[in-house]
Amino acid sequence: MSGLIAVFWKELADQFTSKRFIILFLLVYLAGIATIYVAAQNIRSGVTETTQFIFLRLFIVSGTNLPFSFPLFLSLFIPIVGIALGFDAVNNERASGNLSRLLSQPLYRDSVINGKFLAGLATMSILVVSIVAIVAGMGLRLIGVPPNAEEILRLFSFIFVSIIYGAFWMSVAVLFSVFFNRAANSALASIALWVFLFFFMAMVARLIAGAMVPVDQDSSLAMIVQNDGIYRMISRISPTTLYGEAIQVLLMPELGNPSSTLMMISIYSGGMMLSPLPLSQSLLIVWPQIVSLIALTAICFAASYIKFMREEIRST
Repeated sequence: MSGLIAVFWKELADQFTSKRFIILFLLVYLAGIATIYVAAQNIRSGVTETTQFIFLRLFIVSGTNLPFSFPLFLSLFIPIVGIALGFDAVNNERASGNLSRLLSQPLYRDSVINGKFLAGLATMSILVVSIVAIVAGMGLRLIGVPPNAEEILRLFSFIFVSIIYGAFWMSVAVLFSVFFNRAANSALASIALWVFLFFFMAMVARLIAGAMVPVDQDSSLAMIVQNDGIYRMISRISPTTLYGEAIQVLLMPELGNPSSTLMMISIYSGGMMLSPLPLSQSLLIVWPQIVSLIALTAICFAASYIKFMREEIRST
């Protein structure tokens, strides 16, 4: 246990003093503040006396000059930060010869990879909590509307899901770091996977759904629902889709289902907008997405853990 703590604090200190991470974190902070500033300027025109959850709208409204909402910004930058935290976690130590010297000390091998992963997770958690806190404080000053208790709890749930999302990408980067001997290869593999899942997975899912159940403007309601179900099932292979659906329900209490098609059908059938769901119901809806993200993270880290524990490490 003492070895794990020593590795954890050493990795945490290295990350916070690295110029690479300082530059990356500053970029994330500046982009996030710019996004929320534009949202605060546009939220005033769309708020009426009957508007509920005004403070939460600060996190989902985008502007015309900067068409990015805060959740979209996080879904784009969190994978980059997670990959940066883990792509050279093991292969860099192996290439420099530090890994063999480190394991020659009275230190369990699993303490090395566990300490590195926990240090990266702590760094990711500090980043997400701090940027949400800065955004919330800035938004409170700009719009002058304090959050209620449910909005605060929803923000904490949003932070938790964002940390899990970042942990998945960090576990993927650590996995490639264990399997590839060069840091450049692990970085390229991690970025390639992120690009495919973020930009192309939805298109692949839409093509497969269209091939299995073709729909057009004359299609029946049952065919549209079936097509959307196939599309959602395939697109949920991507953690980006799981994260997007989870935070959509958490930050938009009026949304009873993460599927936009099913939501529009329910609104059309009922003839009115659904009333906001309580937090307990929203958490019940997004629970499968959260469990899936945790399971994907655990699978990736378990694979890297097993590979690291079984590989032969020679002194250089």
